[in-house]
Amino acid sequence: MRVGVSAFLLYLCIQYWQNVAGLLGAIVGAVTPLIVGCVIAYLVNILMSMYERHYFPRTKKKWLAGSRRPVCMLAAMFTLVAVIALVIGLVVPEFISCVKLLFAQLQSAVQYLLPLLDQWDTMNLVSDDVLAQLRNLDWKSLIERIADVLTSGIGGAFDIVVSTVSAVVSSVVTAFLSIIFAIYLLMGKETLGGQCNRVLQRYAPQKVCDKVRYVLNIVNDCFRRYFIGQCTEAVILGLLCTIGMLILRLPYATMIGAFIAVTALIPVAGAYIGGAVGAFMIFTVSPIKAVVFLVFLVVLQQFEGNVIYPRVVGSSMGLPAIWVLAAVTVGGGIGGIGGMIVAVPLAASLYRLLRNDLHKNDPIPAEQPEEPKPKPVKKSKKKARSPK
Repeated sequence: MRVGVSAFLLYLCIQYWQNVAGLLGAIVGAVTPLIVGCVIAYLVNILMSMYERHYFPRTKKKWLAGSRRPVCMLAAMFTLVAVIALVIGLVVPEFISCVKLLFAQLQSAVQYLLPLLDQWDTMNLVSDDVLAQLRNLDWKSLIERIADVLTSGIGGAFDIVVSTVSAVVSSVVTAFLSIIFAIYLLMGKETLGGQCNRVLQRYAPQKVCDKVRYVLNIVNDCFRRYFIGQCTEAVILGLLCTIGMLILRLPYATMIGAFIAVTALIPVAGAYIGGAVGAFMIFTVSPIKAVVFLVFLVVLQQFEGNVIYPRVVGSSMGLPAIWVLAAVTVGGGIGGIGGMIVAVPLAASLYRLLRNDLHKNDPIPAEQPEEPKPKPVKKSKKKARSPK
């Protein structure tokens, strides 16, 4: 019966794939706020757990212990919002000033080229036939045609505006629902975990329960280590880039340092993105300084890849470099930047599961915890009394 029902369902999915794809798309669209809320809750939980370990851990007052969860959750959310606001405050003003400088240079270049355009007739760069055709054009009818095109395109422009406004409103509602769902998850994560555990024990055998817990623990450990290590490495790289640019007296030091710290969260490709944007912005000021920045960034990337990354991220992940590159390539092709970020810890989880399974029957386990050394027995300094 199971094989027959499975084959029949597979046939229906293949035969009516368009309807099935539309149904799956509708389900994913409806569940999107919950998925985003789970992601937000997972990221906030990393900071919240750290704050909870330091927020009056040994207090005996009930009201103080009861305030631990909401206070730490608000502190973690405020930390994330403050970091995002700081990065935006550093990057956006400098980027606007760079764009203004670029437009000013373009205006000066146009003003330099205008006298050359006036000399076309004297330099015979344009033939007399082309000039005669330009003079004989019916500019009135041409302008009327352009006006008709613009007026006919107002309806399409209105549709674009409506779709844009609806998309913005939908995004705001999704973000609001996601934050509310994340707050509920964080406030009752122990209760929710206990409920999931009871459901798993009730409807699955004990071996399946143990395997599910084992896999989830490894995946959680890999993702947690990856995000903590990647954020630490990004902060170190951004600070080193800012300090080096200040020493070399390069422009936009704080802005490019903050931008490179943000792009460093993207494995492998983040350095190239930050370097390209930073070199372009410095090029608007001085091409020579842009070359100096590229040389400095190459040296810094070599130092970061050989010294900082293996100690901060590589040792905690245990994933070879070739698999990191493969995971980033596949993840970027499937999900873009988000796929790149998620692919590395997911590949590390699969790599650790496969390694543990291969070494399962070895005499020495793959991950054997160190046994505590026995404490030396202290000899008593009291002398034995002589029998009376």
